[in-house]
Amino acid sequence: MSTLAGKHIVLGLSGGIAAFKSAELCRALVKAGVTVQVVMTEAAEHFMTAVTLQALSGRPVYTSQWDPREANNMAHINLSREADAIVVAPASADFMAKLLHGGADELLSLMCLARPIDKVPLIVAPAMNREMWANPATQRNVAQLKADGIHVLDVGQGDQACGETGDGRMLEAEEILDDLEAFFSPKVLAGKSVLVTAGPTYEAIDPVRGITNLSSGKMGFAIARAARMAGADVTLIAGPVSLETPRGVKRVNVRSAHDMLQAVQAHVPDQGVFVATAAVADWRPANSADQKIKKDGSGQTPQLSFVENPDILATVAQSAAAQTGALFCVGFAAESHDLLAHATAKRLRKGVPLLVGNIGPATFGQDDNALLLVDASGARELPYASKQALAVQLIDDIAARLTR
Repeated sequence: MSTLAGKHIVLGLSGGIAAFKSAELCRALVKAGVTVQVVMTEAAEHFMTAVTLQALSGRPVYTSQWDPREANNMAHINLSREADAIVVAPASADFMAKLLHGGADELLSLMCLARPIDKVPLIVAPAMNREMWANPATQRNVAQLKADGIHVLDVGQGDQACGETGDGRMLEAEEILDDLEAFFSPKVLAGKSVLVTAGPTYEAIDPVRGITNLSSGKMGFAIARAARMAGADVTLIAGPVSLETPRGVKRVNVRSAHDMLQAVQAHVPDQGVFVATAAVADWRPANSADQKIKKDGSGQTPQLSFVENPDILATVAQSAAAQTGALFCVGFAAESHDLLAHATAKRLRKGVPLLVGNIGPATFGQDDNALLLVDASGARELPYASKQALAVQLIDDIAARLTR
């Protein structure tokens, strides 16, 4: 379930071509369990109709402070008091300047000015031409809006409606939704640095063949996203997977177990939490051929010998930071049977305070999972749910352990 479920958000549209993205944002918010009240400026109506937003939100759209539907004719008061947040998307350069100076000549700016500052946060998603965004006046306005407590989202980069390319695009609906979920998530890891490994490793036999496994990386990526939403500074070291990087997460791509170990050792000294989700190959070919190994028609198969890969989790767990408690290590065990027994033994062997077990063949590549949390006191099950929901539960569990 989204952290936005049950929220009531006023979605404000100021004038700009990016208003077409607001329709998708409205739809995404409703799908996440949000009730959405749309308020549009007169300029916004030149780019998007109120009928469209009413159909998507399921609520009448407000466009004027003189709207007679309000018994006291104070829509700017009534609508702002009901909201968990006001989100202006798109927020044009003109509208942000108006916010900065307390302008209030239409309903949306009136609401922003009249909202209870300590109860109703104001979040704006800028959208404008790249030169307008880079203009010193706009940048001064953004800095002051932030200083005034208004949450200003980033801008996107790319092609713009005017034909130019650069910064200033409004974020896509999914990006804004992700930022809103992070905004409302409890910051149980605020001030913490978290390092997460995810996905499989690939051990080359020759230039076109190798040894790997079926790990999709979805669980590790979900954990990285949940940690970021919880306020942590997150670095994700990912094996070869085809997944988008979670917003706000720093990503390092690696290929082999040796590559992953080097990346982990380079980053772990600055971390407070290490979550080893990656399904690292236990072995690698002793020798990797420089050229493709060809069949010769003899029926003889190539003779391969293997060596054991470094144990990344155990190496980190034995470091001085982990031994002194400065680094909290969490391991993962993907088993095919006897999960509790194998996970318990692995926790002791690796020397970590928390080991998370799951049945690998049942979850590789899937969006759902079930986890078993094993520590010195015993085991606790996190029942079958989406990997993102499980990631949030796991991060909450880790945060609670850090405060004991």
